[in-house]
Amino acid sequence: MNEQAQLPEPPQFSDEEMQRCRETGDFMPMLFEWYKFVGHVCIFFAQLQRESPTVREILPIHFAILTGLLNRCARLMLSNIALSHNGNFGETTALLDRCIFESCLKLDWLCHEGNDDSFQCYLAGGLKTEIELEKEIRGKITEREDSEVLHIEKRMLSSIDRYINAAGLSREEIIEAKKLPDVSAMLRDLGHERLMYVVAQRLGSHHVHGTWPSLLLHYLEVDDDGGFTLRDHDCHTHPNQFVMTPLQVLGAITSFIVFVIEAEDAEGIVSLLDSIQEEILNINGEMIGSDFQRS
Repeated sequence: MNEQAQLPEPPQFSDEEMQRCRETGDFMPMLFEWYKFVGHVCIFFAQLQRESPTVREILPIHFAILTGLLNRCARLMLSNIALSHNGNFGETTALLDRCIFESCLKLDWLCHEGNDDSFQCYLAGGLKTEIELEKEIRGKITEREDSEVLHIEKRMLSSIDRYINAAGLSREEIIEAKKLPDVSAMLRDLGHERLMYVVAQRLGSHHVHGTWPSLLLHYLEVDDDGGFTLRDHDCHTHPNQFVMTPLQVLGAITSFIVFVIEAEDAEGIVSLLDSIQEEILNINGEMIGSDFQRS
């Protein structure tokens, strides 16, 4: 672990604060603090050093992928904190949540599979587009009579080389690599039911792609005459977002810890992560009340 990194203290709430949330039915102040805490926990463990005596043997590129995904989750959570602290930008936090979910899922899946082929699929999946772009650029160059290379093309080709070289794969390996499983297949591999795919992926995609449900939820309003007007900038982040996203991130951190740290050392950390999850679920239990009772 980075010598300067310190695990933050968990949120603390007085009895009066908790009672106020119960009386108003507004648990967002508590959930917001726990959301911030999970973001800090995520970046704390992302700074784990591969050379640490508690870390098992793992290829540097594999370790970089996993810690990079954790860093991505933490950074996007930080963005959501900055956007939502005044209650607005719910349309944007929903979009970022979808990105966090997919990063968590990929990390979970890579740790679950735990083999070279899976990591190579991940790397090649992103680099296939770079290979295609490189082919297009070189095609444009050869079409010119003098085969002159434009400055912008030189910069783009150099950037593509940098991505490929850092991955440690040849162009042939990238082209021939198996396709990375889609989200549905990853969730099945991890033992999730179809409902998880529909809720986390398909519904989350509304916010990414701007489908009709997304427009009606965040960008349009139905007036008294059944017509449509543009919605003002007043979209709140839904409380469920401050429950589901930190739970997904905690799950990803747990997968990372179990995969990279020796079992006897991982046990205490997993117990800590479980206790954080329990705190968030307890708040969620009070918030949802009788929602899951038979009507």
